[in-house]
Amino acid sequence: MITPDLESGVKMWHLVKNHEHGDQKEGDRGSKMVSEIYLTRLLATKGTLQKFVDDLFETIFSTAHRGSALPLAIKYMFDFLDEQADKHGIHDPHVRHTWKSNCLPLRFWVNMIKNPQFVFDIHKSSITDACLSVVAQTFMDSCSTSEHRLGKDSPSNKLLYAKDIPSYKNWVERYYSDIGKMPAISDQDMNAYLAEQSRMHMNEFNTMSALSEIFSYVGKYSEEVSPALLGALLSVLH
Repeated sequence: MITPDLESGVKMWHLVKNHEHGDQKEGDRGSKMVSEIYLTRLLATKGTLQKFVDDLFETIFSTAHRGSALPLAIKYMFDFLDEQADKHGIHDPHVRHTWKSNCLPLRFWVNMIKNPQFVFDIHKSSITDACLSVVAQTFMDSCSTSEHRLGKDSPSNKLLYAKDIPSYKNWVERYYSDIGKMPAISDQDMNAYLAEQSRMHMNEFNTMSALSEIFSYVGKYSEEVSPALLGALLSVLH
């Protein structure tokens, strides 16, 4: 663009888009481009993966999905949490819900969703990692008891599954309720179950490799481990 100038007669101007100004942060520009340009593509990708995400969540939050029975350890652990809540006079259902979510879905399943390479011999690319982070965030939001509030400034990963999260929350609540209605697991049954699991999988692990890792750990932290073991031994003797 050319405008009159008192000294030279004309002055040259170069017009740029707002998001190309140098005083704007790189992250802000990237976020704006993703939300404005790629939102349609994100929604299309989400639609393609919807069935698989639903199947994953349904499998996790089901006590008997496709013939697979609920592991006794989960029932035993959830009953223990309910017993502790009763013992300490905690009757707020949100507290019990949060305890159970922190013990299993958020501690175990979120880690598995975000890091499939822990279970499978695969390479996780940066693109795959970003996609799995969206699914993991949706999973965490589904386990939350707080209201899922969104606005125009909410990140796209929150907006993608905004309409699905209420249904997922119902699945989580039903899952905890169904487990609570199941018959209690006695200590004897739990011990027998653990012994059976150990027997079934005893040949699937390399004992010497595990011992080697333990020895390496003990050697590295011997100054901390030795006093702790000695203290435990003395407490037993006295």
